[in-house]
Amino acid sequence: MTPSRPKITIDPESFKKVISLEAFACELPTDEIPAQGMSSDAAYLAINYEMELDGDPRHNLATFVTTFMDNHARKLISENLHRNFIDHAEYPQTAEIEQRCIRMLSKLYHAPEGAQPMGARCQGSSEAIMLGALAMKWRWRAKREAAGQDTAKPNLVYGADVHVVWDKFCRYFDVEPREIPLTPQRFTIGPDDVAPHIDENTIGVVGVIGTTFTGENDDIVGINDLLVKIKRDRGLDIPLHADGASGGFVMPFIYPDHPWDFRLEQMSSINVSGHKFGLVYPGIGWLIFRDRSELPEDLVFYENYLGKVDATFTLNFSTGAAMVLAQYYNFLHYGHDGYQAIIESMKRNADDLADRIAAMEEFEVLTPEVQLPLVAFTVAEGQSFTAYEVADQLARIRGWMVPAYALPNNAQETVMLRILVKENLGRSLINQLVKDIAEAVATLKSQASGKGSGPVAVHTGTGY
Repeated sequence: MTPSRPKITIDPESFKKVISLEAFACELPTDEIPAQGMSSDAAYLAINYEMELDGDPRHNLATFVTTFMDNHARKLISENLHRNFIDHAEYPQTAEIEQRCIRMLSKLYHAPEGAQPMGARCQGSSEAIMLGALAMKWRWRAKREAAGQDTAKPNLVYGADVHVVWDKFCRYFDVEPREIPLTPQRFTIGPDDVAPHIDENTIGVVGVIGTTFTGENDDIVGINDLLVKIKRDRGLDIPLHADGASGGFVMPFIYPDHPWDFRLEQMSSINVSGHKFGLVYPGIGWLIFRDRSELPEDLVFYENYLGKVDATFTLNFSTGAAMVLAQYYNFLHYGHDGYQAIIESMKRNADDLADRIAAMEEFEVLTPEVQLPLVAFTVAEGQSFTAYEVADQLARIRGWMVPAYALPNNAQETVMLRILVKENLGRSLINQLVKDIAEAVATLKSQASGKGSGPVAVHTGTGY
């Protein structure tokens, strides 16, 4: 008879101690792959502890990028992380879902009746902008070549309120940037700013819907009217591109009657970030053309590397499919009414926060009619502290990440703070944030007067 083995009981606490020793008893490798690995539990524990040195994304009031999705969305993402978006032969339904999203966005942005929806899923608005600008350059070049004209000096017109990716495009793809400076009084551009920069070498004009700096819109309607007049009077058919990275999922839902999109005659293409107010984790962006004819055929590649002939219009190749599915999930789950309710809630909370900051004598809200759900404000004149010090104090008090930054070009003397009000920054957290701003001000005033060098006590309560 085979003797029975003695039952061994593993003490869970002892096991945890072993894992902890494995994770923390020695310095983690930083320069080369270690000769021997550690257990998955220990590796997870070590990295997870290091990530706690980062800020809490829920306290990140600087980023436009989504930091919250519901449990079903996270489950859908985790279950599809292994799916390669570009492999249309093996994952044809993923490609179909991308096309559904493109058709939905085309309708949302009022593509003309009978237009053939055309666009692309991108890694974010940066890739979408590169592709949209390339399409403008290719179309301009084709027209010039057909007319026997020189194509050596393309230029692109935009304001200094654009994202830096527009500067990158011009540098990388040999286009002259005709950047319009901001002023201390105005942080957007309009037709009068654009007009002097237009000529026969202009491949397009960029208008921003929801600027990174203040959340305002360029005068898109006025710029479109200018381009229509130039087309009629001078014969120059110059396209308009809307950089809707931030505002493309805001304007249709809370300002539906504002014609910034394909309702405008010269609007050729629009980029939007799904991972901003599209409410998807990074990274997902979209490029939507007015019609299939806006995409030059020379920019489309046909390859059969993965089992069937696929048409590709991307800068990236292999990339995850999960965020495309997450975007479609949001469209199905929220619907138009759901998006509208969420964006309206954000905007109401932002307006409330703006009113309460404006009521503080130490600050000046710069854009009271701002379009996006954010608050841009600066320290009022005569104060004993700077915007940078306020941002530092908010980080010290409760880990709030609030950016302080100078505007570009001629407006660089304006240093502002900006707070993004996203879905998970509810009224109770806004109450606490307002209170913490007041605490930061009190601390800085106390330090400046010499009455104290440390932060004042954080009191309990509901705020103002």
